[in-house]
Amino acid sequence: MQFGIFSVGDVTVDPTNGREPSERERIKAMITIALKAEEVGLDVFATGEHHNPPFVPSSPTTMLGYIAAKTSRLQLSTATTLITTNDPVKIAEDYAMLQHIADGRVDLMLGRGNTAPVYPWFGQDIRNGIPLAIENYALLHRLWREDVVDWSGRFRTPLQQFTSAPRPLDGVPPFVWHGSIRSPEIAEQAAFYGDGFFANHIFWPKEHTQRMVGLYRERFEHYGHGAADQAIVGLGGQVFMRPNSQDAVAEFRPYFDNAPVYGHGPSLEDFTAQTPLTVGSPQQVIERTLSFRDYVGDYQRQLFLIDHAGLPLKTVLEQLDILGEEVVPVLRREFAAVRPAHIPDAPTHESLKPVSAER
Repeated sequence: MQFGIFSVGDVTVDPTNGREPSERERIKAMITIALKAEEVGLDVFATGEHHNPPFVPSSPTTMLGYIAAKTSRLQLSTATTLITTNDPVKIAEDYAMLQHIADGRVDLMLGRGNTAPVYPWFGQDIRNGIPLAIENYALLHRLWREDVVDWSGRFRTPLQQFTSAPRPLDGVPPFVWHGSIRSPEIAEQAAFYGDGFFANHIFWPKEHTQRMVGLYRERFEHYGHGAADQAIVGLGGQVFMRPNSQDAVAEFRPYFDNAPVYGHGPSLEDFTAQTPLTVGSPQQVIERTLSFRDYVGDYQRQLFLIDHAGLPLKTVLEQLDILGEEVVPVLRREFAAVRPAHIPDAPTHESLKPVSAER
């Protein structure tokens, strides 16, 4: 099972002192956080993709390429690659290039994003969001698996005898997670291809995540990729920790209350009761995270959001130390102890390579 962090890359005023980092500071902080994730023994760093303030990660492959050069083990991923507004040809080539740079330590999570205006900025109509996701991925899937592609679709100009370059490393396309908060069509798409399904698992109650993952598992088996419990599932999560739970709540409250996404809404207590957000001691985070298995089954990837809402870099690095030293080692041990032998591990480039490529 893989454990890691994801960042949405927001530039947010620190509500405790009124300071707002510059875009450069935030970008550099994300890189520092990624390098720290490898240092403390985490497996994955994932960055979002956004094209509007207050977010900075508009070019995930640029950032991940730099991080690849500074790390040796960390799996590099995206928290969203916009399959709806990016050209599938460009995605195919950009992430194949990143594969080569990173020696295969690359996968990506496709999604539609959370910003409606991005569609017209890139020449698309938000009312076509689901059809765009379906058609664009159908093309991307072929571009990585066929050396020469002829294509005609609804949303882009036709391709004739087209070969994307570079070709995927070792002939193995990057593993794809289809990320969704609320769309059953995306769970269906992930199941159809036998790809991974990543449930954001942040804003909704556990019953919603249970239904979405359950649908994906059922359809994964329907399409003949394996038993339902062998489907490849990832979950998001959101934590803030201090040794004493009361200290964690007191410190995090102003950040929660002013967060750009959920600030000025439900109370911190209501939100933590109704969603997987966990604010407390490391032991509370361990117990809450272990409970996810109760309603989604055995799963392959757990990513935590820890660097949003104006939290200073020093605090985020402290959170990473706690994750690496106190939380993730226990989660690894406890999840492994109850994991049946037939449940697959999280896919990696090495595990997906054909035998002939290893010789």
